[in-house]
Amino acid sequence: MSETAEYPDVEGAARPPVLIVDDDPAMRAGLRQWMRLAGFEPVEAVDAEQALALLTPEFPGCLVTDVLLPGASGVDLLRKVKEIDPDLPVVLLTGHGDVSMAVEAMHHGAADFIEKPFDPDVVAAVVRRSVEHRRLVLENRALTRRLDDLQGLEARLIGECAAMRRLRQQISHFARTDASVMIVGETGTGKEVVARALFDLSARAKGPFVAVNCAALPETMVEAELFGHEAGAFTGADRLRVGRMEQADGGVLFLDEISAMPLSLQPKLLRVLQEREVDRLGGARPVPIDVRVVSAVNVDPQASVAEGRLRQDLLYRLNAVEIRIPPLRERAGDARLLFDSFANRFAADYGCERPQLSADDVAFLTTHDWRGNVRELRNAAERFVLNAAMGAPSLRSLVSGEAGRDAAPRGRLKDMMEAHERRVIADALARHGGRIAPVLAELDLPRRTLNEKMARLGLTRSEAADDDGSRAK
Repeated sequence: MSETAEYPDVEGAARPPVLIVDDDPAMRAGLRQWMRLAGFEPVEAVDAEQALALLTPEFPGCLVTDVLLPGASGVDLLRKVKEIDPDLPVVLLTGHGDVSMAVEAMHHGAADFIEKPFDPDVVAAVVRRSVEHRRLVLENRALTRRLDDLQGLEARLIGECAAMRRLRQQISHFARTDASVMIVGETGTGKEVVARALFDLSARAKGPFVAVNCAALPETMVEAELFGHEAGAFTGADRLRVGRMEQADGGVLFLDEISAMPLSLQPKLLRVLQEREVDRLGGARPVPIDVRVVSAVNVDPQASVAEGRLRQDLLYRLNAVEIRIPPLRERAGDARLLFDSFANRFAADYGCERPQLSADDVAFLTTHDWRGNVRELRNAAERFVLNAAMGAPSLRSLVSGEAGRDAAPRGRLKDMMEAHERRVIADALARHGGRIAPVLAELDLPRRTLNEKMARLGLTRSEAADDDGSRAK
């Protein structure tokens, strides 16, 4: 074998590789020269064994082999190549004109069958067609992988802002570890979504995912719920109950609203995390467990410590990794993207057409503060879709109860653009109580430009809240 096994990768290959398999040195030399002249990079092997050692499912070219080889034949090699990758093209060469062999080769998936002696231009044309097919196959696979990724994290955590891209990177990175993770985010930002993503991308994905909302459990039941109990441990405990921590053995335990856990139980939780064993109520001996703990809080955890609701030593154990989810109001541009995704999903779920957003809907969508974050936005999208059959709903009225703005004028594009611009500036002025500095920062406008626009659009600080003055300050 005169060439090495190295070949360019599929995306950057200026000269796609062609694996030539023939035990005749003169034939290999001729094919090598013809392939180079045709713009390919020849790689050589003398028999099937050497050829198979050079092939992977990512091989970006094609294979040209003689039928008569020492040891395994070219048809045998074809079968084994198809086991490596059914889409890897194989061109067979023969000097015997064996029609039955040609039929068998095509039956096993040969890209083509060429008789010797052959025209080099014919071989080059067949190889070029095979390599192009291979390129399309690999490009399609790469696209499928990217779409699979999109259906994964990007579909769960929609957003194009820098903060959301970083969040997805953090999840992908930390999911591979077994470190305890604390997720910090306001109500409605999707903390359990992040927790489940950490679980699904981890080595524990085949184990259980057990979620516990510490704020929803009665204080008297938290200990038994988490740690379990033996039969007879207390009045009403008529049989053994496995706690949530044992249920999560081999998987992930998600403790939502961890700062709501009673302080009296936090030392016991800390001991379980340190010792990796749990004591059931009324139990005689500890039970070993293997869990990864992911916890979540909706306020800064240090604030919970300062307020005496969360032990500092437990916080140290829980937040080996801290992941913060940005609130929706800090995710510029993502509200529209999320709304469109939810609206499309609900329209499909309910079997109805998705209503179109008006100019006022878009303005409201992008300027509303969304205190309930993604959860509130999701609810708004569902209501918007469901109310469409009763007439075109106003997103503003569905969310805030306010009457929608008058529809943008129809006719000249200039008129419609000015109407939309007026609404956006008026909303910003109303939201900031007529204070110019925060409006300049939000809209990213110079002071002079804003003054000119307000003068042209007939807006004043006190009258900008609404065209009818209903929200004027």
